[in-house]
Amino acid sequence: MSRLPIDERIGHYIKRAEQHLIAAKHAAIAPSGLTVPQYTVLLVLSTEPGLSGAALARRCLVTPQTMSSVLATMERQGLIERTPHPRHQHVIETRVTPQGAAKLREADEAAVAVERGLAALFTPEEAATLIEHLTRCADALESARPQRH
Repeated sequence: MSRLPIDERIGHYIKRAEQHLIAAKHAAIAPSGLTVPQYTVLLVLSTEPGLSGAALARRCLVTPQTMSSVLATMERQGLIERTPHPRHQHVIETRVTPQGAAKLREADEAAVAVERGLAALFTPEEAATLIEHLTRCADALESARPQRH
């Protein structure tokens, strides 16, 4: 068995940074009453209204089952509305309600502060390089993943 020390595993550092980012955003947006997944759904829908649950799951990087649960809660809370597609009745479109838009504005201000604090740690060139490297990692891992048929 090949052993690779944890301090040599790039994935460990990516996961560590992700966990700290999620925790920071959770703390920042908690006063708005939203969870990070709910905030992410509202943010995505603010730029891509009408997405289906499956499309939202892909955009938000969660399983369809998780997204279904998140959407059900958000619909009960009045943050989103879900209606059948006009031509494809089996497709349910999701849109932000005025209440959801107000919550998003409140939460986004706090989330942007977290993002700006993180960005302030880097020069613009370093930030661009980091984004390039993380994109390269994501692309390589996505292409290496076995495709399900």
